This record gives sequence, C-alpha cells and structure tokens, in this order.
Amino acid sequence: MNKTTFEILCLALGGAFTLAFFVIVVPPLLESGDILGAFAAGFVNPYASGYSLDTILCGVILIVWILYERSRFGVRHGLWVIPLIVAPGVATGFALYLIIRSRTRQPVGG
Repeated sequence: MNKTTFEILCLALGGAFTLAFFVIVVPPLLESGDILGAFAAGFVNPYASGYSLDTILCGVILIVWILYERSRFGVRHGLWVIPLIVAPGVATGFALYLIIRSRTRQPVGG
C-alpha cells in the first residue's frame, strides 16, 4: 500500500467514525444536556463496560505513544490530536495521528 492510499483510508475511516458519532451521540446529548450521564451510559452492562474500558485504555495508550514519539522521534503536531481522543473519540484521534506521523517520520532506508 502506498502512502497516499494509507492516508486516504485513515482519513475516510476517521471521518466515517466522526460522522457516525455526531449522528448517533450528539442529538441525545443535546436533548439531555447530561455529559456525565452520557459517559456513564457506556457502562450500563458488562458488555458495554468492556467496550468502554477498552476504548478508554486505547485512548490512554495512544496518548502515551504520542508523547513518546514526540520526544524520541520529533513527531510534531501530535499533541493536537489528544483533544480529539476525548471527543469525538479514539478512532478519529488515531486516524489523524497516523497521518501526522506518516508525514513526519522518514521511511526505512529514506
């Protein structure tokens, strides 16, 4: 896969998640206005709790990765992604970070 295809796929998938998030989550959130209740709704049963915990920990791991690569490899502008990990979510932040990373790091042998 070449770099352009990779970046287009990351952008498309991150964008698709963002669109789904705004269609599914935002209307009931605007109706209720309860941000803490919306967060707690992710833990209503053991299955939802498992998915929510996985997503939260993946977000934390991504933040650690961003901070590590910033100091170790000089990946710039990754910090802009961190707020996106919270909202709309990890999928958007991860997709954008991979694009930023692909434009900052040098390919092997390059």
